[in-house]
Amino acid sequence: MSAASDYLENKVLDHFLGTASTSAPATVYLALFTTDPTDAGSGTEVSTSGTNYARQSIAFSSAASGTTSNSADVEFSQATGSGFGTVTHFGIFDASTAGNLLFHGSLTDSKTIAAGDVFKVASGNLSITVA
Repeated sequence: MSAASDYLENKVLDHFLGTASTSAPATVYLALFTTDPTDAGSGTEVSTSGTNYARQSIAFSSAASGTTSNSADVEFSQATGSGFGTVTHFGIFDASTAGNLLFHGSLTDSKTIAAGDVFKVASGNLSITVA
């Protein structure tokens, strides 16, 4: 299950109701979270300090029936230090650092990423649905 962030909901409303225009980001990035980012983007993203974690670019197929999925594998670098922790949620951002949360959701199963582990999302396994 995925949800749009408050930021994105406001941008869509403004754009399609003619009060302000917006454009799509050139690249979007997959972020991993250890707590729910919520519509407000307030969750805990995996730390970049000593873990080798960084958001990864992600591409999506054209939407059909209100759903789209990642069009290629997304692989994070091998975790170092104490690892990434237990990843429970994901977020899609408009920047590789900071930026704006666009979509978020929970993983089907949480996953503990220890030092030496690599987190990978196979093509077609991350879906975004707007209902």
